[in-house]
Amino acid sequence: MQHEAIEQTKLFNWITFARAAIPELDMLYHIPNGGYRNKREAANLKRQGVRAGVPDLCLPVARGNYHGLYIELKYGTNTVTENQREWLNRLQAQGYAVAICYGWEQAKHVLEKYLAISKGEKNA
Repeated sequence: MQHEAIEQTKLFNWITFARAAIPELDMLYHIPNGGYRNKREAANLKRQGVRAGVPDLCLPVARGNYHGLYIELKYGTNTVTENQREWLNRLQAQGYAVAICYGWEQAKHVLEKYLAISKGEKNA
């Protein structure tokens, strides 16, 4: 899990510089659903709406026929859980682009490719 946090930090470090050329990157945010929490805090967050499997990153910028982009960031041999796969499928069915990225560089490539789509362009 710590490796994924490092990769995500690297991605946001890149965004610090890239957003001058691609200002929409400034809208990318992390959804902090993961991580260790004690039972009391976990129960409290669940009551507040935390949902297992929600992707790590959201870019609420429409492109093509997509409403936005969700990214599940992984590292090494880590794979998506059933909850994560279900969320990605449900988001895709609602008109969002989704991606599972292994490492910050793949996430960078996905973001650049997504943001290069013209509005109204048919999704590939």
